[in-house]
Amino acid sequence: MLWFTRILSLSVVLGALAAPAVAQTIATSAPFAILVDAESGSVLFEKNADDPMSPASMVKVMTAELAFKALKDGSLNPEDTMTISENAWRRGGAPSGGSTMFAHLNSRVRVIDLLRGAIIQSGNDASIALAEGMRGTDEVFAAAMNVRARELGMTRTTFRNSWGAFHPDQKTTARDLATLSVHVIRTYPDLYKIYGETEFTWNKIRQLNRNPLLTMNIGADGLKTGNIDDSGFGLIGSAVEGGTRLVVVVNGLKTGRDRAEEARKLLVWGLRAFDHRALFGKGEVIGSASVFGGAVGSVPLVSDMPVRVMSPRGSNERLVGRIVWQGPIVAPVKEGDQIARLKVFRGKTLALDIPLRAAQDVAPGAIHQRALDAGVEWFGGLFRRYVFKS
Repeated sequence: MLWFTRILSLSVVLGALAAPAVAQTIATSAPFAILVDAESGSVLFEKNADDPMSPASMVKVMTAELAFKALKDGSLNPEDTMTISENAWRRGGAPSGGSTMFAHLNSRVRVIDLLRGAIIQSGNDASIALAEGMRGTDEVFAAAMNVRARELGMTRTTFRNSWGAFHPDQKTTARDLATLSVHVIRTYPDLYKIYGETEFTWNKIRQLNRNPLLTMNIGADGLKTGNIDDSGFGLIGSAVEGGTRLVVVVNGLKTGRDRAEEARKLLVWGLRAFDHRALFGKGEVIGSASVFGGAVGSVPLVSDMPVRVMSPRGSNERLVGRIVWQGPIVAPVKEGDQIARLKVFRGKTLALDIPLRAAQDVAPGAIHQRALDAGVEWFGGLFRRYVFKS
């Protein structure tokens, strides 16, 4: 399959920007970082955002997501109980020496309490108990995590356990963790509130939320820290100000203080230095994609939501839009089919990447039209093969 691209002139959509100015920039000592707008998906800052890294306990956001999904669809009840097996207790409980909920061996714990133990206390025992309770074993649960990751568009992530223990194949990226976190915030607003709870007591042991952003008075209400030798110190954070919610991911830092400061710095900068700019309304035709063998040669494309991008205040940075699809797209096409993506670049940064859907049906064309399209595609293939590769 080949990738096709259509360039958009976004300067026409935006009109004149503010008076010419130098775009505000920021640096971070985090080896891996990304900052995104939760509403639009617009990327404000990135650094090695697609490079593989060890997620440590940040995997627990995916562990919780699978539980959240089961609670939402009714296959799991918050009052259901799950057993703290010997495996969960030895590997993740008090004997392990790691972060733990301090659940007793062979005790039965409610799902809602296990979620608080995994999210607030970063309890490895709670995460393993959830995995075993939902899928039987941690390994089978990790396989389900991988399936779910692909469904959410996390294309560079591989999970091997539910609690963040080192495994050479357990890798993700800052962008994938941001994608996951934005999904959780949008899809489970009530359950997401657990991430903002500042403490949780279990078995008379009071533990504070490990997320340092919650006490910084910057509007933070989530999400998760992580730290193992292979990952360094990492953090997924989210904060809201004036109706704008940003999500930050940093990883690979040397100390807990460093991760807290770098995450705070990026969030505050993004909330102060950027504005939303509207590109297209919901359902507004954004462009078109070519259709092979159809009654018409192209199909108009729309987005399910208003298309907005975050731009630095006082900046005259040029935006470049590309409609990208894998093709050829073969008729018939049904209205609502997701067939392309809109990618908007702010300089070298991929500021926005969202799906586009067909705005109308495209029926198969007459036999002569399909034959003509086949001939064009065949000659086009020869041209690409012998000209571009020569």
